[in-house]
Amino acid sequence: MTPTWYDVLGVERTASSEEIRAAWRGAIADLEPGDRRFRSLNEAAEVLLDQERRAAYDAELEPVEEPVEEPVEEPVEDGSPVEDDSPVEDDAPAEDPAPAGRGVPAWLLAALAVLTAVMMVAAGYLLTQPSDEAIAEATSDAQSTAERSVVTILSYDYREMDADQKAAGELMTASYRADYDKLFAQLAANAPDLKVVVSCEVIASGIVRSGEDRVQVLVFVNRPTERADLTTPRTYRDQVRITMVRSGDDWLVDDMETSPTAS
Repeated sequence: MTPTWYDVLGVERTASSEEIRAAWRGAIADLEPGDRRFRSLNEAAEVLLDQERRAAYDAELEPVEEPVEEPVEEPVEDGSPVEDDSPVEDDAPAEDPAPAGRGVPAWLLAALAVLTAVMMVAAGYLLTQPSDEAIAEATSDAQSTAERSVVTILSYDYREMDADQKAAGELMTASYRADYDKLFAQLAANAPDLKVVVSCEVIASGIVRSGEDRVQVLVFVNRPTERADLTTPRTYRDQVRITMVRSGDDWLVDDMETSPTAS
């Protein structure tokens, strides 16, 4: 049988969106972005986390055969005596405590003092390192900020281009804003003529790399687009790799790569 997208993610066909999202995030956590399995997991999540595409995909799958439960035979009581497994007390006399030793050698006391000093230095170093809880909290904050930021950055309306550019720029580092402004200038040049209106919807997100001050997030988005040359809106499905960096108490977008997902 050909593996399904459910098999790729290791979930049941009845799994909820939350279970699918959790399985996808856990599966890609330790994979390199160029890994073949990384791409397969992303494609599976992109299909199964979109309700319309999942319904169409499920309709193409073969029905799952329900397992036939065999009757369970009840044990027959034969009146056999039950063995007593209770522990047996040991009546052996307790050993006498060992006699007190002699005084501790001076060299051993010196070695213990050195060891204690080393341990104190190591403990001080560990106290200065971020804890797993701190990294987990920072990663969660960066992920939620990335989801909000990508909506603002990828959405724009030809009637409000200046306001859209300003709102997006406030979410970026200075270095990335310079690159973004160059790209936005091209969009602004064509948007009024084509009457372009782009909105953005986050489908799912997962962590690619994590740290206390730098986190890379992969976000799946749908981008419904209206243009004067289109009779009906067209929806683009993209995956966006966003690098978030800490700036004081805030997280800012430091880089963003957008590519189309598999249709």
